[in-house]
Amino acid sequence: MEVLIEFFTDWRAVLQMALLFCMIYLAMYHLRNTHGSLVMAGLLMFIGSLWCLAQALDLDVISQLLEMMLGSLFLMLMIIFQPELRRALARLGSLAMLENRRRKELINEVISAVLAMAKRKCGALIVIECKSKLQQLIDDAVVLDAKVNSSMLESIFYPNSPLHDGAVIIRDDRIVAARAILPLSSSETISRRLGTRHRAALGIAEESDAVTVLVSEESGAVCIGHDGKLYRDLSPDELRKMLDTLIVQKDAGELNETIQVLNESELNDSDGEIPEEKA
Repeated sequence: MEVLIEFFTDWRAVLQMALLFCMIYLAMYHLRNTHGSLVMAGLLMFIGSLWCLAQALDLDVISQLLEMMLGSLFLMLMIIFQPELRRALARLGSLAMLENRRRKELINEVISAVLAMAKRKCGALIVIECKSKLQQLIDDAVVLDAKVNSSMLESIFYPNSPLHDGAVIIRDDRIVAARAILPLSSSETISRRLGTRHRAALGIAEESDAVTVLVSEESGAVCIGHDGKLYRDLSPDELRKMLDTLIVQKDAGELNETIQVLNESELNDSDGEIPEEKA
């Protein structure tokens, strides 16, 4: 009986250690690229250096001060990571309905900005991150942290703006990077008439599941890059339908139907001629 009790006691201890390890790992993983992580790293280096100095020189007062600081470490973490914790708790408490509403607000802002820039023939390249993380591209770009807003997007891509070259990257409902350099597609099937923006939109579509919205500077035409394909010359209704399918609904069947409608529309516009293959 005692052996059995000891077994269950040890099993619970192992389980608790495993749970604590997972919680600490997940917390560190999600907070690794935040501003608070740099503050925390500096604080730990300061405390560690001070503790080594106190132990080497037998400084009792400093040792007691460090003990008091360690006792309030949890409160210090709450203060340092307050923005990140608030955002994480907000996401945790959000329901699917609220998540869909957030995505709809996102595509509404993107569509509003894209259509306004298309009228002015203002070139733009907007990448909406999905499951594949684009952290390497974000690190090499101008890092931002702003809620997606049509006016913000238009100001970034304004010709005289220092950030208008390159792409904007959106994660969740926030603009996290501007002036990002995307990989260019090396596909031989893409039309030679298409420029660098089109090749960049196709390149990121070939390497990730991101949704890229492009505005041509020459013609003002709107395109979407996704799943290794480039869908060109989209009308406002087609743009909204594709973004709604890819970002809000995420329904593969609905997406196939939307693509089929686009292809049929192109065939009708070309009077039976085979349209130029989408790269």
